[in-house]
Amino acid sequence: MKIVVLAKQVPDTWSDRKIDLESGMLDRAASEPVPDEINERALENALQYKDANKDAEIVVLSMGLEDTTKTLRKLLSMGADSAVLVTDPALAGSDMVQTARVLAAAVQRIGGVDLVVAGNEATDGRGGMIPAMVAEILGFPVLPGLDAVQIAADGVSGAAQVDGGSLSLSAPLPAVVSVTEKSAEPRFPNFKGIMAAKKKPLDTWSLAELGITAGPEAASVRSVMVSATARPAKEAGPKITDDGTAAAQLAEFLVANRLV
Repeated sequence: MKIVVLAKQVPDTWSDRKIDLESGMLDRAASEPVPDEINERALENALQYKDANKDAEIVVLSMGLEDTTKTLRKLLSMGADSAVLVTDPALAGSDMVQTARVLAAAVQRIGGVDLVVAGNEATDGRGGMIPAMVAEILGFPVLPGLDAVQIAADGVSGAAQVDGGSLSLSAPLPAVVSVTEKSAEPRFPNFKGIMAAKKKPLDTWSLAELGITAGPEAASVRSVMVSATARPAKEAGPKITDDGTAAAQLAEFLVANRLV
């Protein structure tokens, strides 16, 4: 079985994320780039299948800047067999539709893919639609937002939470699944894995090599930022000294700010 795990490099979750006021996009240079945590969980689900089925092949696929190779090496050290990075200047600022087109084209070029595993949403964008879009383009069934995944040689199944209960979902292969943070606890790379990752194949593809045109300029419609301003600094609120009228002052403040 060949499994492709979608991955994304994002600013460190625990750092201060900032918007570039010139472009309106996330300032990716403002904090340390790391693999998205949800992608590590997606990979763990694939690795657990590989632990029991040694002939399984896991390819990590990402679209991003050239330095995304750092993220891919980290995921290779966890146990993936190879990695592919699609990077091209024309892709900067791509929306979900353009991103899905590129990822789907890369999956097709990899060839022979039985299963695509992804996180349910990236921590920097929170769009949550990429897995379904990739499935639509590829013509694969999609099982979204799974809390638990069972991969078999002929199909995939899992459970997803919905309002008022849970759904048991299954589909034959090839298929696309997206997982939540409840699905698996990612393993830590050991020293052997870190050393082995340095020698594992990591291919870099351009749009020309994929044979497609994509990115903001290729989109039929696009949003344009018209203005941006920095968030104002926090200011101290009014202080009330209790001289016997504190309750009345507090009530006046709440009424004036329409809080009651």
